[in-house]
Amino acid sequence: MNLFDVYPLNDIEIVKAAGSNVWDANGQEYLDLYGGHAVISIGHTNPHYVGRLTDQLSKVGFYSNSIKIPLQVQLAEKLGQVSGKTDYQLFLCNSGAEANENALKLASFYNNRKKVIAFKGAFHGRTSLAVSATDNPKIIAPVNETDNVVFLPFNDVAALAQAFEDHGEEISSVIIEGIQGVGGIKEASVEFLKSIRSFCDQYDAVFIADSVQCGYGRTGLFYSHDYAGVSADIYTMAKGMGNGFPIGGISIAPKFVPWHGMLGTTFGGNHLACAAALAVLEVMEQDQLMKNAADLGAYLISEIKKFPEVKEVRGRGLMIGIDLPAELSGVKKNLLFKHHIFTGEAKPNVIRLLPALNLTKAHADQFLEKFSLALKD
Repeated sequence: MNLFDVYPLNDIEIVKAAGSNVWDANGQEYLDLYGGHAVISIGHTNPHYVGRLTDQLSKVGFYSNSIKIPLQVQLAEKLGQVSGKTDYQLFLCNSGAEANENALKLASFYNNRKKVIAFKGAFHGRTSLAVSATDNPKIIAPVNETDNVVFLPFNDVAALAQAFEDHGEEISSVIIEGIQGVGGIKEASVEFLKSIRSFCDQYDAVFIADSVQCGYGRTGLFYSHDYAGVSADIYTMAKGMGNGFPIGGISIAPKFVPWHGMLGTTFGGNHLACAAALAVLEVMEQDQLMKNAADLGAYLISEIKKFPEVKEVRGRGLMIGIDLPAELSGVKKNLLFKHHIFTGEAKPNVIRLLPALNLTKAHADQFLEKFSLALKD
């Protein structure tokens, strides 16, 4: 049997990882400033993380949600404390797409409506409704096509107001990334997020804050949307939540009342997943990683802005987009294969930096030095 060939692959095999570094099968060391799509939040093979998972695996790795799992309660309590949403409720699942799928479904259960407002440049996942709310027609199969999702321009308050005026009583939810990742590291404005909150309150629609990539402390705040000073009704999360162990979740406001069977999952919230997620939060709290993300992110953004070749630098904390002119489209490839630094991209020519939240200043300076060379290559 062959692998289904859907991923464009770099000819690199990673065999070892520690902190913000990885090593390939030939012994070459790389600086990892991408963390496998913003997944590595507390560094590769973090000792506390490895210890917690190993200890849990020696006890019980999995049982279903048909029994009590105290680790889920501990995770909900810790997540509430670290995020500041102590009165919210937690539903655990396995991925970001599944988190967004459940959030959209929960919103529809809540107000018995069908229409969803999403935005140009959005990426919310690849499952049925999540992909329909993703602004990429190429990956929306015919079976996923629906008239229930309306795409509006990003950060356009007037267009949002008009949509609610035209369809307000039909709108179930508004889903938005605080900072668009695949869309090119574009931040939702404070005015825009406050307007979403206001219109959702006025029309009893549900404000869904997609925090899958931009959340979990990456911007220096727990949920990136927090900089607007308003609360969403549902926050979705995954990627950095388990530092590589598959886990996702939705944080749900008190106004939502659950009933048995409303949502469900086989693997979500299993013992190992909860141990991984608890380890992440414990390290984030103990090592003040949100502050580190804010401080180092501000430093990197300030320094990158000094390069005259860069068109624009966008982002917040350790979610940074470097917009380059077309003639420098080869910089990302040079960073990887010549200077041994993993970064991400967003089309057409944006380099995405999504490193672990415990990135050091030495690593940041290493990137700046190599980036300067790559611009000249």
